[in-house]
Amino acid sequence: MSKSLLIVESPTKAKTLQKYLGGDFMVRSTKGHIRDLPKNELGVDIRRDFEPTYVTILGKAKVIQELKKAAAGIRDIYLGPDPDREGEAIAWHIAEALGENDHRFHRVLLMELTPKGIREALEHPVPLNRPRYESQQARRILDRLVGYQLSPLLWKKVKTGLSAGRVQSVALRLVVDRERAITAFVPEEYWSLTACLAAAQPPAFEARLVQYQGRELKITGAAQVDEILEALEGVPFRVSKVAVKPQRRQPAPPFITSSLQMEANRKLRFPPKKTMLVAQRLYEGVELGEEGPVGLITYMRTDSTRVAADAVEEARRFIGESFGAPYLPKSPPRYKSPKGAQEAHEAIRPTSVFRRPGDLKAFLGKDELALYELIWRRFVASQMAPAVYQVTTVEVSAGDYLFRASASVLEFPGFTLVYQESPETPAQEPEAKLPPVEPGEVLELKDVTPQRHFTKPPPRFTEASLIKELEVQGIGRPSTYATILSNLQDRNYVVKEKTGLRPTRLGMVVSDLLVQNFPDIMDTKFTARMESDLDRIAEAELSWRQLLRDFYGSFSEQLEQAKAAMPAVKRVPTGLSCPACGAEMVVRWGKNGEFIGCSRYPECTYTANFTVDARGQIVLSPPDRAGELPCPQEGCTGTLVKRRSRRGVFYGCSRYPECRFLVNKEPVLHPCPECDFPWMMKKGRKLVCPREACGYSDSAMSEAVNE
Repeated sequence: MSKSLLIVESPTKAKTLQKYLGGDFMVRSTKGHIRDLPKNELGVDIRRDFEPTYVTILGKAKVIQELKKAAAGIRDIYLGPDPDREGEAIAWHIAEALGENDHRFHRVLLMELTPKGIREALEHPVPLNRPRYESQQARRILDRLVGYQLSPLLWKKVKTGLSAGRVQSVALRLVVDRERAITAFVPEEYWSLTACLAAAQPPAFEARLVQYQGRELKITGAAQVDEILEALEGVPFRVSKVAVKPQRRQPAPPFITSSLQMEANRKLRFPPKKTMLVAQRLYEGVELGEEGPVGLITYMRTDSTRVAADAVEEARRFIGESFGAPYLPKSPPRYKSPKGAQEAHEAIRPTSVFRRPGDLKAFLGKDELALYELIWRRFVASQMAPAVYQVTTVEVSAGDYLFRASASVLEFPGFTLVYQESPETPAQEPEAKLPPVEPGEVLELKDVTPQRHFTKPPPRFTEASLIKELEVQGIGRPSTYATILSNLQDRNYVVKEKTGLRPTRLGMVVSDLLVQNFPDIMDTKFTARMESDLDRIAEAELSWRQLLRDFYGSFSEQLEQAKAAMPAVKRVPTGLSCPACGAEMVVRWGKNGEFIGCSRYPECTYTANFTVDARGQIVLSPPDRAGELPCPQEGCTGTLVKRRSRRGVFYGCSRYPECRFLVNKEPVLHPCPECDFPWMMKKGRKLVCPREACGYSDSAMSEAVNE
């Protein structure tokens, strides 16, 4: 009996499979895609109804030859790339490279790399899925048509090397629109009134004013506060209602790709790209000592919350044994998947809940263990009983005014023993316990505290909240979110700060130009419809060529109009004056990001770094501000400013060309101990005085300053 051949895309995955399959199978890897559209040309023949031209990827000719050699004489070949559209494309390209005359190809969908998962996939192969492949091909061509024709336009109009992506550009618009909403936000004043009350039994508690004469009350100013305080003088505070009711809190569903990326970002501070790379390693197999390579989680690119029946049964057995019957719901929870989810896939879960995270510490790296534990806890919790709280609400009337207090007490922890989902916004202070009170009981008023507040602007997107927004609006797919976010940052369109994702001036310029000239591509609803149409192609409900025809008609018209009408924006005015010559400063873009430079360049070479304040205004970064570092030349009243030249960064006098002092050593705001000059400069491991007449240097001081 001859061996069978199984081809996958990942060497790690191949190693794990070979260990399970032994001598009955040869397992080979393509090491990713083997064919793609050419890098240096469009690769799509628009006149021939968008016919793509595929070429062998550089370095993959040898891989194809090795696959042909392994396939020689074998009738049945099993194709096991990842069970998604990208994997389907790899499977089709393998089949085309090996030829269909001498082989029969079988598609195997490896949802989990366990003995059971591998056996089931091989025992139930499916035909190659042409609609799924055509959906991937349509997406690839769409992205190529947009990227390869918009990017050169941006090179010409803004800056060489820029890129525009079909989905990336819409995501950029979301970040830019949010930033503009923040800077345009005008805070509104409002007040709260909190009464500190005491009942017959302790503890004292706080109740907030919520209604006036049965209607919701909004306090807008100090004068209104004074009126209310005056009206409350001498009025009894009486309990009008006490409500006690149980509240059940259900566990979150097991992870799908988007929720895993969001939660790993919140809990572990993982960027989405890192989350997917670590998850890929957990899926493809990790060496577990004598066990060899083991796939620890199911496939991590999924939008389905479905869980296989045997996995549910195993989880229920684990929960019953580990926590007891009260923590096991009578029937397994059911979770609704997002619209359009591929229910053939499962949620992301551990391949066995009996592999506890603590048992794997010796075999996993820090990041792998952290992500595995997150997935393990979320899945186990998803199969557990809900948490039960007792919620008490007390309403207190005082004349025409109504105050309210509430408290929540955990009665049964349920799933919270294992896992609690991170909130999208920070939790408020926990409410104090309420004393036992009865309706009609008169309370002692200890104090009434007014507090002034201001409404807050919408927050900047974090990586997690931007993924959520993309998901809600139907932009992109879970498998693309990580790439979208990393591209925005790699292209210097967006920077990640403590307050969230901030668009750069370059990002805002690019977004504005694309919105003005390509309204369809930059429209969120249009992009969401395109995603739905790609799904329809995968379900054989729409022709991939028809989708491209419908898209390209209006896009090509907008492209031609933009080539003629789009303005060139090589630099952005700032309204700031150049400290060196007085001309206006402009934002410019270099290899290392954006900076401010003099509009008279190259006559004036002054440059500076900058930050952006809460109002979106540009602020020069020290030591770029004039007046902080005096020029050391005798009799010169200039200041030292940071500049850039083709040879790199240097520091020169702001009175250039009258004063030509310059130094290429970094200045340090530390006075010279010898002559009291206000700054020194780094020279190797020493700090030296810039004044030639002094010449002081000290290596020990440099180490102290650096510490």
